[in-house]
Amino acid sequence: MPELFGSDAFSPKEIAERIENVGVTKARLPFLPMAMLGVVAGGFIGLGALFYVLVVSDPSLGFAVSRVLGGLVFSLGLILVVVAGAELFTGNNLLAMAWCDGKISTIEVLRNWLIVCCANFVGAAGLAVLVYLSGHAEMNNGLVGAKVVQIATIKCAMPFWAAFFKGILCNLLVCMAVWMSFAGRSVIDKVVAIVFPISAFVAAGFEHSVANMYLIPLGMLLQPHGAMTITWSGFFHNMIPVILGNLIGGSVLVGAVYHIIYRRNLPAG
Repeated sequence: MPELFGSDAFSPKEIAERIENVGVTKARLPFLPMAMLGVVAGGFIGLGALFYVLVVSDPSLGFAVSRVLGGLVFSLGLILVVVAGAELFTGNNLLAMAWCDGKISTIEVLRNWLIVCCANFVGAAGLAVLVYLSGHAEMNNGLVGAKVVQIATIKCAMPFWAAFFKGILCNLLVCMAVWMSFAGRSVIDKVVAIVFPISAFVAAGFEHSVANMYLIPLGMLLQPHGAMTITWSGFFHNMIPVILGNLIGGSVLVGAVYHIIYRRNLPAG
């Protein structure tokens, strides 16, 4: 029964156990549900990115207000993933906890990450096509579309190591948001747990691989005819270091660290 005073949230030790158990289920999902849930998650994160661009494309907002408010609305993406249910590559980096405990195999972890990452791309890029065809980018006299092109151009030109370390910092915060959402017992609990870490990583300009799977393809579609500043080469130039950084930030700095703290050397049974 919830406590009258104090917190009724799950403790960190209980969160660790819950995440490991969920990780086993996620790793052993059949291909079709896993892929479909991955497509859905890519679309959800794309919707968060769409909401973010709508805010930051307004030149009347100051820098800090624009970044923080943009981060706040981007939180929609992970809220949809956690509450509605979907398979997100960056959040699934926490499967490392179940792997560290020997509950799932290396093959099962890599299978999940590969299928979900590819499905996230399908969902995010598919949403980008729909948004392009809808004419959404013409809002605010074309400033929305211009902002997408600007963001995508910067991402494609970002140096490898900058993208890598921004990827680490991003998924450190994303996986902390997922971790804290497991403490909650209600939808409101989960939303509150998610909003601050996600708005922080977005406001700070860190790199989220799945968000980029939406923003860069949309930038390709919206860039001026004949322009070659946003290309598939630039897409992979961004994706490789960002995915590697996301993996380290989520699986090592969150998953492995919390495994060592709460789950390592537990008594058998």
